[in-house]
Amino acid sequence: MMTMPPAVQPEPAIPGSTLLTRAGALPSRTVAVLEAIKHAILTGELRAGQPLVETDLAEVLGVSKTPVREALKTLAGAGLVTINQYKGAAVRVVDDEQARHVYDARLLLEPEALARAVARGHDWQSAHDALARAESARDQAERSLANRDFHRELYRGCGNPLLVRMLDDLRDQTALVSAAAWRREPDWLAAPSWELEAAEHQAILAAAEDGEQTDGARAAALLGTHIASFVYRNFPAAQDIQGIQGT
Repeated sequence: MMTMPPAVQPEPAIPGSTLLTRAGALPSRTVAVLEAIKHAILTGELRAGQPLVETDLAEVLGVSKTPVREALKTLAGAGLVTINQYKGAAVRVVDDEQARHVYDARLLLEPEALARAVARGHDWQSAHDALARAESARDQAERSLANRDFHRELYRGCGNPLLVRMLDDLRDQTALVSAAAWRREPDWLAAPSWELEAAEHQAILAAAEDGEQTDGARAAALLGTHIASFVYRNFPAAQDIQGIQGT
């Protein structure tokens, strides 16, 4: 068994129901294992710092250790997992510096992509559908996945496939940061952060739908404030991102 990382309390046995469902839904065994583990990380089922023991995961998923090992290597390359020569693999622990880097990149790219999608007359129905799923979500994990889809709809119609791929590449790390934020929500908030984010999402979408008269500038500005505010609320030490203000 892999030794427990310092300062991390032992977790219960890795839950199998969600992982097994995800793995059984995909044709390729290695890809299925990768998606199953990634889903569990991004929804918080596997917590930051939790060891990822190949034999345990293989048993839960009903596979050999080989696809698990390859999946963990891929997830390490995506920034979701860390692999230590002596301690093995673990879910990456999000710190303020990582949050700053991820959200700095989003601030540079996502508002511009939204403005371009507005200018191109993007159909926003899928964004409405995503917000409806978020509103009816049964838990934070389900809400996070719906919000993830909402943000993709904001930039999907920008007309630049390369820009879409760049933002897609940030989605997993954004979700990892979000999962960490659930567990460090500040006490000073007057309302739960998900309620604040839901209201911001509605305002962004309304501005996007009305954006033909303003070339999407207002929607882009609201999105930039939304991204920056998340970091301000949850990762105060990361506020050296340009544009993040305590407003």
